[in-house]
Amino acid sequence: MQLTKNFQLSEFACKDGTPVPDEYLDNVKELAKELQVLRDFLESPLRINSAYRTKTYNKSVGGAEKSKHLVAMAADLSSPKYTPSQIRAAILKLIKEKKMRDGGIGYYNTFIHYDISTPRRWDLRK
Repeated sequence: MQLTKNFQLSEFACKDGTPVPDEYLDNVKELAKELQVLRDFLESPLRINSAYRTKTYNKSVGGAEKSKHLVAMAADLSSPKYTPSQIRAAILKLIKEKKMRDGGIGYYNTFIHYDISTPRRWDLRK
C-alpha cells in the first residue's frame, strides 16, 4: 500500500516480518506523512531502519517498554546522502517552521529516531 509519494506500508513493517497491524494504520499514515515532508526537504531518499515493532522484537533489540515503535508511531532513519546530525538539524528546522510535527527526536551514532508523540529530545551517541 502506498502511504505517500515515496513511502510504502511495507517499509514500516517489523524487521521480524510482521506487517503493521490494521489498528495502527492511522498512526503509520501520519508518521509517513511527516517523513514525506522531511524527504521532500532533503531531496533524498530516507532509509527506515526500524519502524513498527512487535513486543517480542522490541524486547530483543533493547527497545523501551513503552516505545512508540510498538504502535507504529516511530521510525529510526538514516540516509545515503546525509549524516544523522544533518537529518536531526533538518527535522528541527522543519518543526521550527511548523512544516513538520514536533515529536520525539533521538540522536544516535548511525541514525535518528523520530516519533509523532510527545515532544522530547535525547542524545545517545557514544
